[in-house]
Amino acid sequence: MTPVPPKAIVFDLLTGLLNSWTAWDRAAASATNSSAEPTSAEDAETTSAGFEWRKHYLALTFGTGAYRPYETLVHEAAARAGLPASAAEALLANWDAWIMPWPETSAVLKALRAKGYKLGVVTNCSIELGRRAAALCGVEFDVVVTAEESGWYKPVPAAYTAILEQLNVQVQDVLFVAGSPGDVAGAHGAGLRVVWHNHIGLPAVGDVPPEREGKSLDEALEGVL
Repeated sequence: MTPVPPKAIVFDLLTGLLNSWTAWDRAAASATNSSAEPTSAEDAETTSAGFEWRKHYLALTFGTGAYRPYETLVHEAAARAGLPASAAEALLANWDAWIMPWPETSAVLKALRAKGYKLGVVTNCSIELGRRAAALCGVEFDVVVTAEESGWYKPVPAAYTAILEQLNVQVQDVLFVAGSPGDVAGAHGAGLRVVWHNHIGLPAVGDVPPEREGKSLDEALEGVL
């Protein structure tokens, strides 16, 4: 059966629309006096300090369930990765400067807006940091829902479905653009159609594939809309 065309496109923010990988590497490098900062997002896959820290952070946020302060989880993940508190402090202090959109983000969002789609974000983030990150994308979203607002971290289904009422859509009206493998399974579990923008080539998790996977937003959405 052909899926119903979506009315809204909802995105993961920090990896789906933004390159936050290199921000974690820069923060880790600044705290360890290392000069081994990556020059591209692809390098983040093998840059040990920042990538290990980010893996601990993803495990914490995706395993927490009910909301706990985002900044606390960033600090806890740094400690688990063997990094000093100054790494987390550097990341949070340079949030707007070190996180940046993927090259195609603004153009893709503007094209979707021109076609009449509602645009939303569901992000495992605090209200303050989530709003600041969303503002980097170059487009005003119809709705941004943070974990702090929904009360849940993804992949809890309520973290995804909290946006539906605000967008005035049903679950079958939404296409979700995941930014991580856990997001693919989480969004699918919430009843959403899912594609995966897998920019750095992370391995899949679970046995539920996305409708499409791509290394850019354009590729992830190609042929789906």
